[in-house]
Amino acid sequence: MAGHTRGSGRPNQWLRNLNAKFASVPMILTAVVIFLGGTIWTVVYSFTNSKLLPRLSFVGLDQYERLWAAPRWLMSVQNLVIYGFFSLVFSLVIGFVLAALMDQKIRFENTFRTIMLYPFALSFIVTGLVWQWLLNPEFGIQSVVRSLGWTSFAFDPLYNSNIVIYGILIAALWQGTGLVMCLMLAGLRGIDEDIWKATRVDGIPMWKTYLLVIIPMMRGVFITTLVIIASGIVKVYDLVVAQTSGGPGIASEVPAKYVYDYMFQAQNLGQGFAASTMMLVTVAIIIVPWAYLEFGGGRKRA
Repeated sequence: MAGHTRGSGRPNQWLRNLNAKFASVPMILTAVVIFLGGTIWTVVYSFTNSKLLPRLSFVGLDQYERLWAAPRWLMSVQNLVIYGFFSLVFSLVIGFVLAALMDQKIRFENTFRTIMLYPFALSFIVTGLVWQWLLNPEFGIQSVVRSLGWTSFAFDPLYNSNIVIYGILIAALWQGTGLVMCLMLAGLRGIDEDIWKATRVDGIPMWKTYLLVIIPMMRGVFITTLVIIASGIVKVYDLVVAQTSGGPGIASEVPAKYVYDYMFQAQNLGQGFAASTMMLVTVAIIIVPWAYLEFGGGRKRA
C-alpha cells in the first residue's frame, strides 16, 4: 500500500506549478537552441576552412596553429592578461575603499553615490571617446598641465605603444569602479552592527576588523563581483575601438576585436571561430571555479 502511494505520488510532483513550468519553456529552448547550439556550431566550424560563408571543410587544428602563430593574436592575449590583472586588482581595491569610506555615514552620501555610479550608466563608446579627448596631448590633460607651467609634463598613453593598454585601463576603471563600490557597500550594509560593536569593545584596530572579520564575511559579494568584472574583461571591445581602434599599430589589440575583424572584415570565418572558441575556454576557466565555490563547496560544507 505504501509502495503504491509513493508510486502514485510521483506524477503529482510533475503536475505541480504547471503554469510556471510552461512559462519557463521559452527560456529553456532559448538556452538550449541558441546558446548551447550556437556554441557547438562555433566550435565545430573552428576546425574548418570557412571563409566568407561557413562550410564543412575540415582542416583539423590548422586554424588554431595559425591563431597562435599570429603576432596580432599574441598581442591581444598579452593585452588581455595585463588589462585583466590590473582591472581586477584596482577595481576591487578602489571599489572596496570607496565603499568603506561611504559606509561611515557621511553627509550627502546619496549625492556622492550617484556621482560615483553615474559613469556606469554611460556606454563604453561614450566613455572611450571622452577619455580619448582627455588623454589627447594636444588639448587634454597634458595640454592643461603644461599651460599651468609644467612644460616638461608628458601624459599621452594612447600614443605610446608601450603603455597604451594602461590608457584604456584608466577609462575602464573610471566607468566600472562605481558599480563595484555599490556592490561592496551593499555587502558592508549587510554586516550585523553587533559585530562592529564587539570589535570596538575588544579594541581591534579598524584595518584589522576589515581584513580579518569583514572581508571574510563578504565572501559571496567578492565572488559575485569578481565574476562580473572578469566577464567584462574577456569581452572588452568598445573601449578599444573608441579610444585607439587597436593602435598604435597592433599595440592595443584585444581578442574580441580580433574575432570581429576576422569574421566581418577579413572574411575568414574559420579563424574568427577559432579565436571565439579560445575566448569561450577563457570564460569557462572563470565560470567553472565560480560554480564550484558557490555550489560544490557549499555542499561539502553542508
